[in-house]
Amino acid sequence: MPTPSEHHPVRGRRAFLRVAAATPFVAGFGLLTTGAAHAYDWTRTMRDGDSGADVRELQIRIAGWAADSPRKTYVAVDGQFGPATEAALRRFQRAYGLTVNGVAGEQTHARLNALEDSDGSTTHFDYAEFHSKDGSGFSGGKVGSGTVKENVRRLMYKLEAVRKKVGNKPMNINSGFRSIRHNSNVGGASNSQHMYGIAADFASAGVSTRTFYVACETSGFSGLERYTVSWQHADSRVEYPYGARSWWWESGVVT
Repeated sequence: MPTPSEHHPVRGRRAFLRVAAATPFVAGFGLLTTGAAHAYDWTRTMRDGDSGADVRELQIRIAGWAADSPRKTYVAVDGQFGPATEAALRRFQRAYGLTVNGVAGEQTHARLNALEDSDGSTTHFDYAEFHSKDGSGFSGGKVGSGTVKENVRRLMYKLEAVRKKVGNKPMNINSGFRSIRHNSNVGGASNSQHMYGIAADFASAGVSTRTFYVACETSGFSGLERYTVSWQHADSRVEYPYGARSWWWESGVVT
């Protein structure tokens, strides 16, 4: 099984800037960035060899930049800044027109926080888009609702990368998290990755599913449904201990 590379109608929403409430300091979290409530407080420049919770958050946000070409690999979210994290960071920097140096400094911090919305979701995706369609929100799955929400947050950052790669076209989330009941009602697989909040089915009026599939091949997704249906399914199955530990790219490698 391949290993992680580390170590060796949607949105015109948020076209405006939401001003943070006047709370300049939160105990335990430090300064919040004006204009983006809950923006991550990057307190240092990060580079190869660093470790910590901030490195882990960096890895979450650049996880969708796992490769330059189709490759079964992902950025390990382990808090250790190694060669793969640096490579993913360089891809992120290049995509957003930043100085490409593989070092996460102030310029990169600002761009990373620009992708975050005030509730912890991302610029182009809402948590509500990923709620189970039976009205249960993030509850009733195979893991707790808090775990589902964090899994969805991580998924959103990968989808932000996919969106960027296909020309910033709006994406419709057809299916995000599913409760066990809803998954059964729609005929989902018995261990569907949707029930953990690590999968999404999506489409766009302006993007073919084949184009999405190709973008996902460089975005750290280990589960990809064939692109010959009317939506693209993508999940991160091998990164989690949820039972599906093998890579599954149903259409194989597509270029």
